[in-house]
Amino acid sequence: MTYFVLYFFGVASIWWVYRVGWSEAIKTIISVLIPSLLIILFNVKAGRLIFKNSAVGIISVLPTAIFIYRGSKPLVFSINNWIDRKRNEFVDSKEVVDAEVVSKEEA
Repeated sequence: MTYFVLYFFGVASIWWVYRVGWSEAIKTIISVLIPSLLIILFNVKAGRLIFKNSAVGIISVLPTAIFIYRGSKPLVFSINNWIDRKRNEFVDSKEVVDAEVVSKEEA
């Protein structure tokens, strides 16, 4: 089942890159992946304390997830800005040459 989920996310990622381009796809994947990983890491580390009682675990999952998601927004925002700056530096580079394509019939 894990392989199916990984396969599905791999195909979905490839389709998303095809649909919107590399930089937008990477920014979207990062904006989903970073908060998810932080929430998982927090729940693994704090799980022994929080989830000893199942009622406390159920009540505390949603608020901690919202808190971590909102807390990770500045990190995601800074990474996305860095990606945009690198893309703009490449576009404004003097090494990029604009060329026009002329077909054989027009020549």
